[in-house]
Amino acid sequence: MTGLRDIKRQRVHEAISTAAITLFLERGFGEVSVAEIAAAAEVSKPTLFKYFATKEDLVLHRIADHQGEAARVVRRRRPDEGPLDALERHFMAGLDRRDPVTGLNDHAEVLAYHRMVFSTPSLAARLFHHMAMDEEALAGALAEDADDLTASLLAGQVLAVQRVLARRNWLRLAEGETAARLHPEAVRAAAHAFALLRRGLDAA
Repeated sequence: MTGLRDIKRQRVHEAISTAAITLFLERGFGEVSVAEIAAAAEVSKPTLFKYFATKEDLVLHRIADHQGEAARVVRRRRPDEGPLDALERHFMAGLDRRDPVTGLNDHAEVLAYHRMVFSTPSLAARLFHHMAMDEEALAGALAEDADDLTASLLAGQVLAVQRVLARRNWLRLAEGETAARLHPEAVRAAAHAFALLRRGLDAA
């Protein structure tokens, strides 16, 4: 059962997060100071840093739930399902539910969020750091059924494919396409990409 202290911490966390993202999207990541965010969230700077170690974390915590997701998908797959099949199924389900991590979400705030991350060097660098950690975690999961080299190579390829697909979807939406119209094409592109990956896996 969640205690009152945990509930309060979660509320403060959300208040800081909401204030930060709102200000960043209104004025730009580099134009907003941590002091302004703390003031908007009605907390002190020391309190803010207890919840978010860096300014970049104020943005990228929004994707924290996806950290290590590919590795979890592989480990939780059905007994009769291969790792790549599970990863493809999970990505396709993400497209269907318009998960922002697939790039196929045309909500204005989601599009603006992606634009901010991709156009801000420090955020992009931190994002790639997260991706490197995801790759290492996925390689660890795949290594349970393959040698270390094969697992590492496949992990890099899978996450690169997902990154390219998501970026492609976001760019199309940023150009004015709608998620509903783009969805069939995004599904076909993902199926094609995973088919190419599967050929490599079969060879391995």
